[in-house]
Amino acid sequence: MMRRLIWRILPYAPALLILFVWWVYWTIKQPPPSVIPAITDVIKTGFELAGGRLGTDFLASMSRLLGGAAFGMITGVIAGFIAGLYRPIATFFNPLVVFFNAISGIVWLPLVIGWLGIGNALAIFLIWNTVFFIVFQNTVLGVQLVPEVLELGVRSLGGSRWETIRSVTLPGALPYILAGFRSGLGFGWRALIAAELVGATTGLGQLIFSGSEYHRADIIIFGALLIGGIAMLMDRWLLVPIERRTVQRWGLVAPDRRR
Repeated sequence: MMRRLIWRILPYAPALLILFVWWVYWTIKQPPPSVIPAITDVIKTGFELAGGRLGTDFLASMSRLLGGAAFGMITGVIAGFIAGLYRPIATFFNPLVVFFNAISGIVWLPLVIGWLGIGNALAIFLIWNTVFFIVFQNTVLGVQLVPEVLELGVRSLGGSRWETIRSVTLPGALPYILAGFRSGLGFGWRALIAAELVGATTGLGQLIFSGSEYHRADIIIFGALLIGGIAMLMDRWLLVPIERRTVQRWGLVAPDRRR
């Protein structure tokens, strides 16, 4: 019982350590609130925002994230699966994918503002641009790493091409696809916040930007903590359980008895 409790608390230890160092530093130095506010001031600001614009900003950010990430995941899996099944296609598009994947979404921001204007379309495009290439590359890798002997075994038993894909290729590639989802969603969240800083009128990124205009470090820090906290919750309570069950389902790892 105690061991399980320790393993549950351990992931939160670094965050608690940072809060403790923050409290000690502020207590000793007491810097100006515009530079580093007290923890209590940040908490107070959070409650004030919760009674105001925070709900609107949160829903705006989540709707953009879900729209852009879903589009990126769907198109990334479809394109990646086709490229993985037909290696000449993967070889042909690989340099192009590597090229665009190396370009941060922020680089496109000035151009996309001119193309799509300020609003949801801009943020969704930047999220898609980030998520698509990560999911595409992971999907291609997963499909190509499925042992060929398993596919030949199904074909030798009379299975069709579709049955081989459904019963062997897709399950074998699924852990890699979900790993791509996990990484893509994390980078897509970062791209969203960056896009909202200058390309939206609502959202958590715009909340931070408005705080910087008025030199409100408490708003900036609260927004940063909220953004990081949401990312942690999505990863720990949504993506990690799905990825773990998928990997365990296909016998690639043993169940973790500590959880």
